[in-house]
Amino acid sequence: MIKGSLVAIVTPMTDAGAVDYAALGRLIEMHIDAGTNGLVVAGTTGESATLTKPEHVAVIEAAVRFAAGRIPVIAGTGSNSTAQTIELSKTVDQLGVAGYLVVTPYYNKPPQQGLVRHFRAVADAVTKPVMLYNVPGRTGVDMLPETVAELAQHPRIAAIKEATGDVARVAVLRKLCGPGFGLYSGDDATAREFILQGGQGVVSVTANVAPQAMAAMCAAALAGDATLAARLDAPLERLHRDLFVESNPIPVKWALQRMGLIAGGIRLPLIELSPAGQIVVGQALQCAELLAA
Repeated sequence: MIKGSLVAIVTPMTDAGAVDYAALGRLIEMHIDAGTNGLVVAGTTGESATLTKPEHVAVIEAAVRFAAGRIPVIAGTGSNSTAQTIELSKTVDQLGVAGYLVVTPYYNKPPQQGLVRHFRAVADAVTKPVMLYNVPGRTGVDMLPETVAELAQHPRIAAIKEATGDVARVAVLRKLCGPGFGLYSGDDATAREFILQGGQGVVSVTANVAPQAMAAMCAAALAGDATLAARLDAPLERLHRDLFVESNPIPVKWALQRMGLIAGGIRLPLIELSPAGQIVVGQALQCAELLAA
């Protein structure tokens, strides 16, 4: 089981909107050097919704190639179509990924048993572990702990990225799913407490810009050192909040561009960070000592 800071890595793009594979390689090297524990590729932060299928596969394949076995790669393959999710997951199944991040189907708002059947169908079709992804603020459906527990009985459904921000769910999920099921925060602002309560780590947006600090904070929390974890988390608190001042990944891509790590490309219907947002995110970067005042 991967523990610690897993970055929900952006998909770098040129100013014209093409995927910038060279920049992706540089980001992955940065994360390896910084001690990031895992890469989650082509998720929400990676703009999966606007990647074509060939691009989606190519981004995952490139990430595995750049990682070269030095850091595990989890492929985001979820969609609101069970058939399409299975097709994409099977396409990348042999690329060397460590597993899949599969979001609850969005927009069509399935009932809980629809979620059970969806995720079981995906897990039945692949050979690697599946990480469930519950983010009701994006999808319009909340996968309840009892549903997660039912899915945890499947041999290839191994973990959940829980992005409700409700830390109380850690104890509930642990009780229902048992000690071998992975619990990962999908909310940077509450990730420290999530881990201290028994989670294995975080799938982090903040780690895009502060990989070393997030890895260190997670390590402290995993060791049960609440005081050190809080001290390490304090400079990051504004990032946890302000990287969501506009829709993710608008702020984090601007931050990476401002840090000189990627170009400014982002795809419609998302647009560049507003001037007001730039002030907010710039101040958060300064607070974390990632940008000079």
